[in-house]
Amino acid sequence: MPISKYDIELDLSEPSDSSHWHLADLIGSNKRVLDVGCSTGYFGEALIAAGNECWGIEYDVASARVAAERLDRVEVADLEAVELAAVFPDETFDAVVFADVLEHLRDPLTTLRAARHILRPGGAVYVSLPNIAHGDIRLALLKGRFKYTKTGILDNTHTRFFTRDNLSEFAKDAGFVVAELRGTHADLFSTEQRLQASDYDAAVVDLVREDPLSSIYQFVAVLVPADATSLATSQALRMQDLELQNSRLVAQAEEHGTAAHEFRKFSEQLTAELAEARASAADQAARAAQLEAEIARMSEAASEPPRTLREKLRERLR
Repeated sequence: MPISKYDIELDLSEPSDSSHWHLADLIGSNKRVLDVGCSTGYFGEALIAAGNECWGIEYDVASARVAAERLDRVEVADLEAVELAAVFPDETFDAVVFADVLEHLRDPLTTLRAARHILRPGGAVYVSLPNIAHGDIRLALLKGRFKYTKTGILDNTHTRFFTRDNLSEFAKDAGFVVAELRGTHADLFSTEQRLQASDYDAAVVDLVREDPLSSIYQFVAVLVPADATSLATSQALRMQDLELQNSRLVAQAEEHGTAAHEFRKFSEQLTAELAEARASAADQAARAAQLEAEIARMSEAASEPPRTLREKLRERLR
């Protein structure tokens, strides 16, 4: 990865909503960490400052040279050609970090699987990945747009895309489960896609915003090997997810219940008005029939001789 694109200055001294802060917070201290795709070592340097030992692996020689001055050890290797297990001995690290890396690889699954071998017992993999289901991407697709950018969710070097669900599937296929999942946030119309709210119907925007995942810019996850303990953890997380879904369904049911009550009131009002209109129509129809009969009688009488007509009129006037 070119230095000019990915070498950044980090300040993790205060909590923030950046993926690097979340990763550092999850990793903690007193660990031997491997920063995969370490670039110039800017993140590993922050991990060392937090009390960790940090190694790095980087394919760009110039970046690796800078990283070597910051980290405890740096290896130069192309993960598309060499597996992690071929570079590092088994059970070497307490933590393996893929900070915005897996989405750049053609075969990230093989790389993630290899990370299991170099983890010590009780170790974990820490990843940050862009959320392709962010609201800006959804809205862009509604306009037929899929615009790559220099950086961001549609970084022009991304080859794989992730949502929350396929992140879990991806981890499972590699022999891991998601033990913890966080997200960084960016509101609609605030990403590098540069969409304009005025181009979209407000109802459509509100519908997209209803999904909490639409504001997630990046996922930050802790992956642990799928043994019995981690499966129990996964089940607990699944229960938490189901409880969250249940809460949302209850809220929706209450909202829909209120709407249904209003609809019933409106329906009853319309039914009453319709009955009144039908009754009025029936009265009008009866009156019309009466008038038609009267007109018919008058027409019949008009065709009779004048004397007979006068006699009938006298009878009606009596």
